[in-house]
Amino acid sequence: MSLAQRASLPVTAPVPREHTQALLDRRAIASAQIKPRDLYTLADRFEEQVREHGQRPFLIYAGQSLSYAQVDAQANQMAHTFYAKGLRAGDVCALAMENRPAFFCTWFGLVKLGVVVAFINTQVSGRALLHALDTTAAKAMVVGEECLANLQATDNLPNLAYWLLPDAETPWSGPLPKGVDGHFAARLHSAPATTFPREMRAAIEAQATTLLIFTSGTTGLPKAARYSHMRWMSSGDVMEVTLPATCEDVFYCCLPLYHGAAATSVTSTALRAGASIVVRRKFSVREFWKDVRQHRISVFQYIGEICRYLLNQPVVAGEREHSLRCMLGAGLTPESWQRWVERFGPIQIFEGWGATEANANLINVDNYPGSCGRVPDWKRTNLRLVRYDVENDCHPRDEHGFYQLCEVGEVGEAMGFIVDHPDIGGGRFEGYTSAEASESKIRRNVLREGDAYWSSGDLLRQDADGYCYFVDRIGDTYRWKSENVSTQEVADALGDFPGLELINIYGVLVPGHEGRAGMAAVLMQAGQGFDPEAFYALTDSCLPRYAAPVFVRVSAAADLTSTFKLRKVDLQRQGYCPDACKDPLFIRDEQARTYLPYSAEVLQRAGLAPFAGAHHG
Repeated sequence: MSLAQRASLPVTAPVPREHTQALLDRRAIASAQIKPRDLYTLADRFEEQVREHGQRPFLIYAGQSLSYAQVDAQANQMAHTFYAKGLRAGDVCALAMENRPAFFCTWFGLVKLGVVVAFINTQVSGRALLHALDTTAAKAMVVGEECLANLQATDNLPNLAYWLLPDAETPWSGPLPKGVDGHFAARLHSAPATTFPREMRAAIEAQATTLLIFTSGTTGLPKAARYSHMRWMSSGDVMEVTLPATCEDVFYCCLPLYHGAAATSVTSTALRAGASIVVRRKFSVREFWKDVRQHRISVFQYIGEICRYLLNQPVVAGEREHSLRCMLGAGLTPESWQRWVERFGPIQIFEGWGATEANANLINVDNYPGSCGRVPDWKRTNLRLVRYDVENDCHPRDEHGFYQLCEVGEVGEAMGFIVDHPDIGGGRFEGYTSAEASESKIRRNVLREGDAYWSSGDLLRQDADGYCYFVDRIGDTYRWKSENVSTQEVADALGDFPGLELINIYGVLVPGHEGRAGMAAVLMQAGQGFDPEAFYALTDSCLPRYAAPVFVRVSAAADLTSTFKLRKVDLQRQGYCPDACKDPLFIRDEQARTYLPYSAEVLQRAGLAPFAGAHHG
């Protein structure tokens, strides 16, 4: 957050450090309840809560309410069927399904066996889907009928078991993709709903992996991050204390479940509290407040983009009359934060910072506008901010060759000290399925000889009161619409565009938006012109929408070949400002399905503000 942004906000007195630390200490105690070697899994937690809250509503979806006991019965049917199909503890099963009750029943059925579940992005097909199945070493895949098109669009699928779960909302017409078992659902319905025997998973420790969740790295295709039973359950233990949550709460799940936030924070916290979850297939601006009022939703997991959409809606009478008491998430800009509470009332906002694979995190427990968390006492956290030279893409060293800690106000990379102890779960870096990828995120001999830190790739800044602020991603990844986008992956996908000589992908700041929008600087071959419609078609066919470049500049400069960070920084600074960028500029237009020449009208239609220039925070 810039000084200008901070100055525009009403003055908020910092909470006393002791008050903040007291709640952080309670969180720390909660996080340590489950020990690495406990013979206790996600399935055990679920079955405990079924015994405690069996008749209470657990999942509410499209007018349907499923109790804890009903979800358990369906999960048991899943477990018996998967077992009969040959899955065993330690196997990996991929799951591609949109948000609906069957997702939870499938997931919990698999963990009852001790199977590791790999959540697959419902937007990916082709090379990205093949990569996901390969990197997780999946033995089978459960696919919702709504995701069959992704299989259909993918050539050379591996020889796995593909089990189809019907979806009444999006029925499939025509023959099933090759290898898909269309009789799975019939077998499922005839399976017993009796409790699946715990002996099948009895030897699994809490530190064992239960989920594989994909997260974008700085280069290449997304990596599968390991998520242990211990970390998943500890997340719920910690957030139950933080909110605090009870069985009377109603959580709203409108973010995709294949993402970390919905599948970890929302589900683990609601389950820990014995609360209900209102599940929505996809976020809807029109239905949001209607859902909140109808179901008396009290807790909402947000991303900044969702809040911006809601704030852009016309004011209606009585919109402050609702049941929402708190929100947790990331990416809420200081301006949107202030507008939100002014418009919708004094809702507690728990803005946080972290990552799926992170071994350290921050959370703003003080409702202090604009901050993603506070460190009242740096001696009581494994998080450190170390100096980072953005221009030269390096960490400055002291006279002994070690990294340097940031002073107040300095921008630095957030790193988490890796705790390596058999009986301590907190501070562990569980890594990815790829050992090479895991090692690439570890920095050694950071502040002293022999230490090891997880490198977040995120730039943060702290103020004099210990409040921290997210500044930006570093390297070749940027965030847009709360997704990490790998520039290398986008460049690889678009590299075969006819007539293309070179392409450089980077993120540019957009006023009022969290993260950066993708921009492609292209150099066409001699005698070749840029075809915006064909470029749009290529992005549409090979990239998820969030990864498609929002802007294109058609460069005549041969030095576009430069891969030096300084060149990319220069391009980012120029952004999409027509005065700074003398090259032809184009803006993505979803309605026209093309890229249109830059104009104030096209920019406005895309919901984007004029470029304001780069800044650090």
